[in-house]
Parts: sequence; structure tokens; C-alpha cells
Amino acid sequence: MKKTLSIIALSIIGFGLVSCKKENKETQSSEAVASDSTAAATSVTTDSTAAPVAGTTPETPASNQPSTTVALSESNFDFGKIKKGDKVEHIYEVTNTGKNPLIISEVKPGCGCTAPDFTKEPIMPGKKGKITLHFDSSSFDGNVQKYADVYANVEKSPIKLTFTANIQP
Repeated sequence: MKKTLSIIALSIIGFGLVSCKKENKETQSSEAVASDSTAAATSVTTDSTAAPVAGTTPETPASNQPSTTVALSESNFDFGKIKKGDKVEHIYEVTNTGKNPLIISEVKPGCGCTAPDFTKEPIMPGKKGKITLHFDSSSFDGNVQKYADVYANVEKSPIKLTFTANIQP
């Protein structure tokens, strides 16, 4: 019985790793823990494109800051058709519409194929900041949708940014 559960857990972990060529170390270490039967049951519901499991969200310094509000230029972007292997990026503009400084503490992509850059210093009320998502299409074919969670001192954190692309051979 234990052997069967271990094989299932390893299969799921392998599928998760194959679905995205590069994974960050935190994801790999949490998946590697899925070797006993209780962890295997939890890992069934997770993969590199699913939302984080409850309780895995890191404590962020922004949660201790006074809350503010934010407006996004857009929350979803379509790259359209791109050639396999292309490395593309898109800049999402954020505007602090509240009365307190906006602090982006972390931008966490759902996949190792996406790398974030973001405004690290506090964004004062009325001012703008940027979140750039860099996407490496090398491991994908056809239509893909990816996301990144933005952790900041806003009421409904994290904010989900998404993008789509149609990857051509």
C-alpha cells in the first residue's frame, strides 16, 4: 500500500516538474517532502499552474503596513502569436489610489518559466510603479496561460496578474 502511494506521489511530482521546465527551489523542496502518504494526498491537488495550497502563503512584510488601494493598467495581457523559444516581457503599471504608501513585498509566478521584476521602493499615493513579467516560451507549444501573484499591502492580496500566448513552432 505504501509503495503504491509513493509511486503515485512520485508520478504527480514528475508531472508537475515536466509541466514547467524550471521551478524555483521553494516549490521543488515542498514537492520533495511529498514522500509519505499524508503528504501524497495533499500533493494530488497541486501542480505548477494551480493556486497555492492554503497555509503555504509566506508571511509578507507588507501585511504589517497600513492598507492602501491600487489600480492596475490591466490584469491580463495577450502576447498573441510568438515563436517557440522567444523570451518576451510585459509591463503592468500599478497606481497607488489610496492614502498610504503602496508596498509590493513579493511577486510570485506560478511557474519557473516566468520571472518577475517590480518596483521595490514604496509607491507614494497618486504615484505609479511597475511589475514586469518575463516569459520564456522554450518549453511550450500552442495556447498557454500563466500567472503571477502580487503580494502588497492591499485588502485583497494577492493580486493575480495573468498573460496568454499562442506559441508557434
